[in-house]
Amino acid sequence: MANHKSSEKRIRQTSSRTEKNRYYAKTMRNALKKFRSTTVRQEAEEMLPGMNSMLDKLAKKNIIHGNKAANLKSSVGKHMDSLK
Repeated sequence: MANHKSSEKRIRQTSSRTEKNRYYAKTMRNALKKFRSTTVRQEAEEMLPGMNSMLDKLAKKNIIHGNKAANLKSSVGKHMDSLK
């Protein structure tokens, strides 16, 4: 166990940050699954701005890498274009 007050605080901070980051990452993955499972273009058009916004925010908070966010946005756009 930690011997210093500062290391105890770091352990608390790390665990709470890890929990929050895990929540945001899981939420993003669920939203991506929901978006990719859509077959109706109208629904996808309504979801697209929210998806792009979510990916940008997660990249800004360093929950996901900026390049990963760009790749995901690109794949989401391609899925959108493939819908009729």
